[in-house]
Amino acid sequence: MQISCSRGLADWQLRNNVSLAFTSYQTGRLYLVGVDAKGQTAFHERFLARAMGLWADPQRIVVSTLFQVWRFEDVLGGKAAPGTPDRHYVPRVAHTTGDLDIHDIGVMSDGRIVFVNTLFSCLATLSPTHAFQVYWKPPFISRLAAEDRCHLNGLAMRDGVPAFVTATSRSDVVNGWRARRAEGGTLVDVRNDAIVTEKLSMPHSPRWYDGRVWLLNAGTGHLGFIDPDTNVFQPIAFCPGFLRGLTFHNGHAIVGLSLPRDGSFSGLALDDELKKRDADPWCGVQIVNLLSGDIVEWIKLDGGVSELFDVTVLPGVRWPVATGFLTDEINTAYTFEA
Repeated sequence: MQISCSRGLADWQLRNNVSLAFTSYQTGRLYLVGVDAKGQTAFHERFLARAMGLWADPQRIVVSTLFQVWRFEDVLGGKAAPGTPDRHYVPRVAHTTGDLDIHDIGVMSDGRIVFVNTLFSCLATLSPTHAFQVYWKPPFISRLAAEDRCHLNGLAMRDGVPAFVTATSRSDVVNGWRARRAEGGTLVDVRNDAIVTEKLSMPHSPRWYDGRVWLLNAGTGHLGFIDPDTNVFQPIAFCPGFLRGLTFHNGHAIVGLSLPRDGSFSGLALDDELKKRDADPWCGVQIVNLLSGDIVEWIKLDGGVSELFDVTVLPGVRWPVATGFLTDEINTAYTFEA
C-alpha cells in the first residue's frame, strides 16, 4: 500500500491542534494520523479484523470489529517524553457481540456504548449477558431478525443520545435494501420515529454539527446537510468516491472515501458524476472547508486498501500510536496505578 497526502496536511493539523483516526474493514486496519517531532505527518496502523465503527476522545478510542467492540485507553496521561508520541492507546476491554455487522458506534452521556446493529436492523447497547440489548428499532421494521433488511448503517448523536439514523431503504424483508440502492435512502429521527426524508441514495454517516444534520449521500458522492425547513438534502461538496465516515472540526468536514465496489456500489449516480468530471475514484480522506466547499487537505491510499468505513478526530492530540495484537509488545505493555 502507498500513502500520499497533501503538503499542507501536517500544518493544518498543527494549526487545528488535532489528529485523525480512520478504519478500513476491507484490510482490517485502524489508522492514526498525527505529526511527529520533526513536524512531518506520522501514520500509524494496527490490525483489527473488520475494523468499522469508530468513536474517540483524547483519552479513549472505541472501535467495532468482526465480532467484538474494543476499548483502547491512553496510558501516558500527559507524561510523554520529549520528542515521542503524546498518546499511546492500549486495548483494555473487549466485549464479544458476535458478527452483528456493526457500523456506526457512539458513546452516550451516561457512558454506555450504543451502536448500529446492521444485521438486526436496530440500535443496540452492550449487554453483560447477551450479544446485545435492543435500544431502538425503526418503525418500518416489523420484527428483529438477522436479515439486514434495510441496511441501517449511520448514527448521529445529539446531546449525548442517539438522534438520527440512516438506512439504505425502508425495506422489511431479508436483504431488501439491495434493490433500493439508487434511491429510497432514508433518514429517521430516533426521538419521535419520524421519517425525515427517503429521497437519498445510500446515505451514510449522519452527524449533528452546528445546528444541522449532516450526512454523506454516498450514492451520488456528495457531502451535505438536511434543510430544516424543507427536509431536502443540500449538497455542499463533491468528493470523488463512495463516501463513508464523517466528522467535523473547526469549520471543516473530514470525509472518508472508498473505491466503488462492483455489485453493491455499481449502477449509482456516482458513476455519472465521476464521468462528468472526468475523474477517477479515490480511497482516502478529504478535508472540506464548510464555508467554501473546497477540499483543502487530503490523504490518498493506493494499492492494498480500497475501502474505508469511519473517520474521527482526536482533538488536542499531536502524535498518537497504539498497541496492537500481532507483536510481542502486547505482552509487555506494563503500566499501573500507584
